Amino acid sequence: MAKKKSDRTVLGKGKFLRLVRDGKWEIAERINARGVVAVIAVTDDREYVLTEQFRPAVGKLVIDVPAGLSGDVKGQENEALAVSTVRELTEETGFAAKTLKHLADCPSSPGLTSEVVSYFLADQITRTEEGGGVEGEQIQVQTPKLRTIKKWLAEQVAAGKLIDPKVYAGLYFIGANSKR
Repeated sequence: MAKKKSDRTVLGKGKFLRLVRDGKWEIAERINARGVVAVIAVTDDREYVLTEQFRPAVGKLVIDVPAGLSGDVKGQENEALAVSTVRELTEETGFAAKTLKHLADCPSSPGLTSEVVSYFLADQITRTEEGGGVEGEQIQVQTPKLRTIKKWLAEQVAAGKLIDPKVYAGLYFIGANSKR
């Protein structure tokens, strides 16, 4: 049986996270956002659209899928997850999608955080902008070919980069939703 959130003791709070104690557990709760979205996107040339950016929490460059918060923008607190998905894909990578398909809602690290990631498959994507993220983000767009993705990922790891698990989840979703 789940405890009421009112039974939790707040240990600290930031703009988007609140650290709480629930019995013996310390939990990072996601606040001031409706959710988190992750975009699985593949070009017509079978290139996997990924992002690369330095992440201070791990002190390394991280390869990830385009992803971000939903409802975190002032005046857009009730933004639909699908709208956030389109926005994040374009802001981070410069790609736009003609269609989206909701795939799954998955906890990112259920022993640590309340965060749940909503995965979407972007279809019929085209490059409309440069991408790179919003102010303060320095995102590099990567588009490795799916036919050589294992080798490419291994090269990234050998270069000292980390691969976010959403990249591997995305490969599963691509295979499970492949029409080819």
